[in-house]
Amino acid sequence: MAAILSVSGSPSAVSRTAHLLRHVTSRLTRHGHEVATLDVRTLPASALLGADFHHPAIVEAAARFEHADGVVIGTPVYQAAYSGLLKALLDLLPQYALVGKTVLPLATGGSTAHVLAIDYALRPVLSSMGAAHIVQGRFTLDRDIAVGDERADIDPAAANALDRVTDAFSIALPGPANILASTA
Repeated sequence: MAAILSVSGSPSAVSRTAHLLRHVTSRLTRHGHEVATLDVRTLPASALLGADFHHPAIVEAAARFEHADGVVIGTPVYQAAYSGLLKALLDLLPQYALVGKTVLPLATGGSTAHVLAIDYALRPVLSSMGAAHIVQGRFTLDRDIAVGDERADIDPAAANALDRVTDAFSIALPGPANILASTA
């Protein structure tokens, strides 16, 4: 199946966005895809903020994008846009880092007032980076993700909606056709 890179743009180690991405990663793995993760917050701040294109961690992150068939990008929404941490990474990637990639944009936020952040803030950036196909994304309200000590519970209705966009992403990935009915 496909090689997928799951990217968390959350600055927090314990975040709803990270839990959302774990849910998606688990489903994609069950579909037979190979999923690698990248938490942008673990990259050196000096390299991100200093725009150090040649820093080994940034070079490796760019290579991970290059080798992926598909990319899942998750971000919390701040001020009606994706996180500054995610922006710092995207600014350091090659201009067309997403050429030929299928992309699933995901966002979490505290209010339905930010539901269009994916379409008006994140999607244009992903498109300008050359994404071959940006599937329908999903905005999930913070209140639909209950975070505990070691795990999180996603509201069943929110999880169902997330599963639908994840399945659509899986089907849109390059490679042999997927039969999701038997694995869903």
